[in-house]
Amino acid sequence: QVQLVESGGGLVQAGGSLTLSCSASGIFFSINAMGWYRQAPGKQRESVAIVTSGGSTDYADSVKGRFTISRENVDNTVYLQMNSLKPEDTAVYYCNVRGYSNVRSPFDSWGRGTQVTVSS
Repeated sequence: QVQLVESGGGLVQAGGSLTLSCSASGIFFSINAMGWYRQAPGKQRESVAIVTSGGSTDYADSVKGRFTISRENVDNTVYLQMNSLKPEDTAVYYCNVRGYSNVRSPFDSWGRGTQVTVSS
């Protein structure tokens, strides 16, 4: 069982910055990808940014150049630095971690979500 604890959401004015963090704990064999997704009211959940165990990153076009994802393998934490925030970034942000509980059992865990609200 892998538990995820998110923090860092809040209310910020347009143009401001926020940093989200997500720590994974529990018993697992390995962590592969760690990422952030978001869901705005009335919209489907979408991928925001993903970082692999090798350090490769992928971003949604809408956040490229403004958001930066990073991870600390030592304590299994993933961060999302969000700069130049826009009202359209308002959403609930969810942490996602994928890996293996043991050699044969993959897992795909989600955090509870943290609200990010950007005022105009």
